[in-house]
Amino acid sequence: MIVSKIKRGSAEFAILSVLAEERLYGYQIARTIAERTGGELRFTLASLYPMLYALEKRAWIAGAWERTGGGRKRRYYRLTAAGRRQLAPMRRQWAGFFRAIQRLSGAAHA
Repeated sequence: MIVSKIKRGSAEFAILSVLAEERLYGYQIARTIAERTGGELRFTLASLYPMLYALEKRAWIAGAWERTGGGRKRRYYRLTAAGRRQLAPMRRQWAGFFRAIQRLSGAAHA
């Protein structure tokens, strides 16, 4: 499991990445991140929602309440144009970071 300091630093990137593909509600965001990382990155809803609110405040994501077929209300989030502009350089930065860590750790030569 990835330690919490690293997880906090990667949270924005992870959230923006999954929302770049489709709109999701909070639980779906947490579940998608956990599934795609093989369980290495997990967010509790208590830690996820403050991050969603912060991203929404920056206008990188937008949330809207919708009723489900059963009448239940859920807040679905989607990536905004501003969020897409933020995500592109983040992807390059994270890719460079991972390449550097692999070279540093010798993981690429293992």
